[in-house]
Amino acid sequence: METAIGVFTSRDHAQKAVKELRERGMPEESIVFLTLSESEAKTIAKELGAFVGGFVGGAAGITTGVVASLLLPGIGTVFALGIGAATLLAGAGVGAGAGSTVGSVATNDARAPKPTTPEKSAEDAAFFREVLKEGRSLIVVRTESKELATSACEVLDRLGLGMQDRTPVKMQTTTRHIGDIAVLEISGRITLGEGNVMLREIVRELLDKGNEKIVLNLHEVQYVDSSGMGELVKTHTTVRNRGGQLRLINLNKRVNDLLQMTRLSAVFDIERDEASAVASLRGDTTSQAVA
Repeated sequence: METAIGVFTSRDHAQKAVKELRERGMPEESIVFLTLSESEAKTIAKELGAFVGGFVGGAAGITTGVVASLLLPGIGTVFALGIGAATLLAGAGVGAGAGSTVGSVATNDARAPKPTTPEKSAEDAAFFREVLKEGRSLIVVRTESKELATSACEVLDRLGLGMQDRTPVKMQTTTRHIGDIAVLEISGRITLGEGNVMLREIVRELLDKGNEKIVLNLHEVQYVDSSGMGELVKTHTTVRNRGGQLRLINLNKRVNDLLQMTRLSAVFDIERDEASAVASLRGDTTSQAVA
C-alpha cells in the first residue's frame, strides 16, 4: 500500500486537488480530506457533491451523510470527508488515547477500508494531529496501484506545499553503527517507487535485527515528494511503535523548509548533527533538539 500526503494552506488548492484526483480515476475510498475548519469541510463537501458521503455526521451545522468528526484533546474537532475517514478518525482516537466522539464515525459502504492495526492508526494520528493544529488541511491518498499513486503524487506535489525542481539523482544509502546506534545516510531523492520502498525496507531490516536507535542523515537529500513525506512519517512512527527511537539530522535548507512549511517539523525528533543525535539517544539531557 502506497501513501501520499498533501498539506494545504489554501482551500481552493485543496478542492482542486480532490477534484483532479477524482478526474484521474482515483477511487473514492482511497481519498480522505481532513480539516479543523467546519466551513471548509462544508464548502468542499457541498461542491464535491456525490464524491463525499457515507457518514452520519452529528456535529452542529453538518449535513447528515456528509462529514465525520471527532473531538481530539488539545486540537478540537477534526472534520473529515471520504470513505476512509472513519478508519482514520478511529485511528486518531486510538493514537490519542482519549477523546469524545462528536459525530458518528461510521459507514455502511462496502468499499470502506477495513479497520487498521494499532500501528497504522498511530501512524495516522501522529501525523495529522500535529499538522492540523497548525491550521493546515490534509489530503491523504492510499492505493495499491503504482500508476494511481504516481498520479496522486503529481497532483499533491503541484497543488500542495512541497518541493519543486526534481533532482534526477536516485536515492542511495549507506549504513554504519556507533555502538548500538544505526546511522543511515541518505542521498538523492525520497520519492514514490524506489526511494520510499528502499527506506521502508532498510528501516524494517534494522528493526528486525534489533537496532532500536536509528539516525537518518538527510543532508544529501535534494527532493522529497508527497509519497516520500508519507514514508518519513511512517518510518518515524513505525520505529516508535517497535519500541525504538528515531532522529533526523543535518537537514539541508530545502528539506528543512519543506518540514517547516508543512509543519511536519512538529512530528519528527530533529537534531542539528550526528553528535547531538547520538547524545540524545544515549540519554544526554544537555542535547538540544532543533525545532
